Amino acid sequence: MKKILFATSEAHPLIKTGGLADVAGSLPAALAELGQDIRIILPKYQAIKLSEAPRIIASMRVNNADITLLETRLPDSSVPVWLVDYPEFFAFPGNPYLDASGKPWANIAERFALFCRVVVEVAMNRAQLDWQPDLVHCNDWQTGLIPALLSLEPTHPASVFTIHNMAYQGLFDSNTFASLNLPGQLWQPTALEYHGMLSFIKGGLAFADRITTVSPTYAQEIQTAEFGYGLEGLLQYRQERLSGIINGIDTDIWNPATDTCLTQPYSISKLADKQLNKAALQQTLGLAVDEKQPLFGLIGRLVEQKGIDMVLDCLPQMAELPLQFVLLGSGEKHFEQQLQTLAAQYPEKIAIRLGYDEALAHQIEAGADVFLMPSRFEPCGLNQMYSQRYGTLPIVRRTGGLADTVTDALPDTISNGTASGIVFDDANASALMEAIKRTLFLYDNKTAWKKIQRNAMTKDFSWQNSAQQYLALYDPL
Repeated sequence: MKKILFATSEAHPLIKTGGLADVAGSLPAALAELGQDIRIILPKYQAIKLSEAPRIIASMRVNNADITLLETRLPDSSVPVWLVDYPEFFAFPGNPYLDASGKPWANIAERFALFCRVVVEVAMNRAQLDWQPDLVHCNDWQTGLIPALLSLEPTHPASVFTIHNMAYQGLFDSNTFASLNLPGQLWQPTALEYHGMLSFIKGGLAFADRITTVSPTYAQEIQTAEFGYGLEGLLQYRQERLSGIINGIDTDIWNPATDTCLTQPYSISKLADKQLNKAALQQTLGLAVDEKQPLFGLIGRLVEQKGIDMVLDCLPQMAELPLQFVLLGSGEKHFEQQLQTLAAQYPEKIAIRLGYDEALAHQIEAGADVFLMPSRFEPCGLNQMYSQRYGTLPIVRRTGGLADTVTDALPDTISNGTASGIVFDDANASALMEAIKRTLFLYDNKTAWKKIQRNAMTKDFSWQNSAQQYLALYDPL
């Protein structure tokens, strides 16, 4: 059994802005079920949702700040959560990164530097909790200073640093380094200095005992100039310590057999019932109820990273083909407007819902035949895993976690029972359109289509699977 301190800036259902929260709410619970002694630590933001009053477990003075450490539990689990309470920094409306008006916190470097220092005090058993971890698992730039500060301790727990998205690095000017009162020996290119700036993420990349990211392919991609954002050289240098482990999904929430959002739950043995969800979705969205036409779905942020511009380029051509298209999402206003214009132009073919609606997301995953996810880059991605579990075949670009979780439907993969979707290579509309046409051809072959659906639905995307891989990584540390 390992003692693990899991440091994160957000954790579902306590506080969430993105995928990191899902990982931080699920992986520790899965590790606890595998017999590990794990504690989550995060700041006590004003916006945090607590189901019970936390209890005080420690008080300490860190970098001239009086800190209180509180304890609660992760809902529906046995995992203790330690909250770093410092009202001067965290007791304000907003989310972990943005204030109430949507602007980044002016003191965001100070906030997360203090959080990192507190985690180090706990990790070194200086908080008088009589519990010292064997390893500290850090997540994204907000925790990047922890491995760097631990490296200065004569004996210290091991550290693991997980990159959820290399695009976010915690970069600040050199004056910030001085104002944070950080040890001078960390101000060098082999440590926290990055072209004369302070880089939080470099602390994790340069000093952690193991570096992970959220898919094996993304672990390779971030060692290139295209995806490394200037740190590809450091990642290449440390490649023997770098690996990729796919995120799991919540298989209780995303389960077509028990999903309460659906008109008719279904399973592999009752795959015909999927059609009832398709008909209900077509009706809800004002499309013709038509079993023969494949229904294409897309749920996501309307930004270039997700390839929405490619989809927009394809939509006029798609509208001329025997298919329907439904989209749920929000994002850049010009994309939203273009989508609304096309929906008005082809009302019998295209249905658009701007915003986010959890129940509708489940209904699209169940009711669509095909899920579009043509991302330019995707560290892990979740919707392609939900889709496969629901027998909705994803069309994805061969990048990051999409490449690792979807097996292209080719003659050999269909016959050997591994095909689970449609994969294309180039990030342009013509490559996507070719994949869409290939999908229509496959859809007409009902025997092959059902076989691919069944392959997809039997894949194991559970957190238990991912947690076992993390345990193997932790084991020698």
